[in-house]
Amino acid sequence: MRIYEGSPRQDYEEVLRSIGAFLDQHGMREILLAEAPDGFIVQGLAMGGATGQWSESIAQQQKETLTFLDDDIARFMEEAITRRNPASPPPDFARAGRYEKALRVLGRYIDQQRPRDVFFFEQDGAFVLRLLMQTQAGSRHVLAEFTREDIEQMVAQGPAWRDQPRPAPSAAPPSE
Repeated sequence: MRIYEGSPRQDYEEVLRSIGAFLDQHGMREILLAEAPDGFIVQGLAMGGATGQWSESIAQQQKETLTFLDDDIARFMEEAITRRNPASPPPDFARAGRYEKALRVLGRYIDQQRPRDVFFFEQDGAFVLRLLMQTQAGSRHVLAEFTREDIEQMVAQGPAWRDQPRPAPSAAPPSE
């Protein structure tokens, strides 16, 4: 995530939160996210329109692939900051969409791990993460799995995390 180098906040929490808000707005689900050198690639199922035999519009579910470049992500983050302007009332986190909430808490977990690269997919509200970690023996991939219930619990704890210093990276993810 080159665009965040040297900035006061260098974290996945805000980046993934802003991508999650975009996904919520576009009705995607069952997502896959891969970090690329210049941003992120996201695949998911989305409802697309199709025209029937008598020109009736019917919605069909289809796989959609999106590429979010560094500039896109910077714009998403600026828009999110504007929405949460201190002059405005505090944001109602309960009004955030499912992906905005889930990706925010996953981003916080990822920040604690400090990986070099991120890949994850979601299935029925559960997430499997593959993080490229630097170890004394070199780089290696580490897997972590979060059930739907894990995500719900992390989201519920989210408001208590505000204004708290970030904990140091944990030794191991919840499950490997």
